[in-house]
Amino acid sequence: MKFFSKSVAFAALGMVAVAGAAEARDQIRIVGSSTVFPFATAVAETFGRTSGFKTPVIESTGSGGGLKLFCEGAGVETPDITNASRRIKKSEVERCAKNGVSDITEIKIGYDGIVFANSKSATQVNLTKEQLFLALAKEVPGKDGKLIANPNQKWSDIDSSLPNTKIEVLGPPPTSGTRDAFVELVMEEGAEEFDSLVALKKEDKKAFKAVAHAMREDGAFIEAGENDNLIVQKLEANKDAFGIFGFSFLDQNADKIQGSKVGGVEPTFDNIADSKYGVSRSLYFYVKKSHVGVIPGMEEYLAEFTSDAAWGEDGYLADKGLIPMPAQERAKYKAAAQSLTNLSM
Repeated sequence: MKFFSKSVAFAALGMVAVAGAAEARDQIRIVGSSTVFPFATAVAETFGRTSGFKTPVIESTGSGGGLKLFCEGAGVETPDITNASRRIKKSEVERCAKNGVSDITEIKIGYDGIVFANSKSATQVNLTKEQLFLALAKEVPGKDGKLIANPNQKWSDIDSSLPNTKIEVLGPPPTSGTRDAFVELVMEEGAEEFDSLVALKKEDKKAFKAVAHAMREDGAFIEAGENDNLIVQKLEANKDAFGIFGFSFLDQNADKIQGSKVGGVEPTFDNIADSKYGVSRSLYFYVKKSHVGVIPGMEEYLAEFTSDAAWGEDGYLADKGLIPMPAQERAKYKAAAQSLTNLSM
């Protein structure tokens, strides 16, 4: 189900438009991150069983896609909450404000690792961020330091200790928060291992990011959409392929796939929680304050999500693969959910 405002004029109606939502809709609508989707779904199902309100409808659109829909305006045809596997951008906050969505509450829900996984029937590999950059970047430095089209066709072309198999990686599209985090935490840091790219970063940060963020388009990197379960199925079918997705999908499919070591560290719950695993990020959701008190169950949904039973150290979301925040941080965001604290960038 997609949510689109009829026009900018609709958003300008502000609370008048939102008032009609109570009559037109009695079910919370949520969009956004495919990584946060299983956690939000678990909360929504518990909420639907126990609260007396209808189970919220959740759509996996990717972080960028969800924030775009969320910022369309206020009212029945726009979502109440959007999930995100990265923090909202300043440009997105400005887009929201332009369309009449000026009061937003940010809730961090915990942490997640980004894994580089393959079939359990294949060999587990140990990769560096430099090697991942050399495998996936559209352009890489040649012997003279100048950028050339990526010549690496097999993993063994990068390092003879790596498998003598074709580079084939299934990953998220540009609208995904997982993609944003991967290029920042892996591709950028991998690019910084090359003197010529370090020099480029000092000279022109935008040009450096353009190089670091540009993924191959020759078939070695395949955009597999927002359905991480589909990536898991493809890895089962092709033992030479790798996939990029959140830790929770590895955790839920540990009988089928395995996470590669990055810098010698395995992507495990404890290694991510202890910050030993170097590819981890924060997860969020954003609430449209003007819908609270109008769409039934909003406050109660927030209370369920921020309960110890859900996101605590022994909560049911930890069983789904969410890495819980420390108690002090959970208390901070629980208070933000209760008071609907305005977002501060």
